[in-house]
Amino acid sequence: MILPIIAYGDPVLRKEGKEITKEYPKLDELIENMWDTMYEAYGVGLAAQQIGLPIRLFIIDPSAFGEDEELEIAEQEQLKNLRKVFINPKIVAEEGEEWAFNEGCLSIPEVREDVFRKQQITIEYQDENFNSFSEVYEGLAARVIQHEYDHIEGILFTDKLSSLKKRLIKGKLANISKGKIQGDYKMKFPLMKKGR
Repeated sequence: MILPIIAYGDPVLRKEGKEITKEYPKLDELIENMWDTMYEAYGVGLAAQQIGLPIRLFIIDPSAFGEDEELEIAEQEQLKNLRKVFINPKIVAEEGEEWAFNEGCLSIPEVREDVFRKQQITIEYQDENFNSFSEVYEGLAARVIQHEYDHIEGILFTDKLSSLKKRLIKGKLANISKGKIQGDYKMKFPLMKKGR
């Protein structure tokens, strides 16, 4: 089932996620709905906060980046095969040089900005079967994970922008929270007037 994506301005996007257990109600159905929702919106990642749930869960599928011929073959292959569920994740290390990449967010449509992030991460997490892993990711894979991880910490990519950039996009962000945009996918706007 395709769920509405929560738009910028909703307080749930600022909530740090709580850990969950195997007993979380209808978890398999929730994860399936998140995949459906993410693919419908042509996203490469989706965090539970973006569908209104303040829990430590996100999914990624950056395979679209695997078609980028500017990337090394090994990175292309990694991205093409990186469809994953992350439950109760914890980034335990961020290493390497910071590098910029133009990021967007399904909760903040029509806004894209360069964001600096570290090149490599080590993350501990559980998969959908609650098997535990500790893995290292680099490049775009690390970036997609860092972006979604920020969501479960209550952080948005716009928080990482300079004060000048934040001022420049302030009007766009206000319009998003009021529902004054035409999204390409189902969204829920926090400040939209009733009857619109």
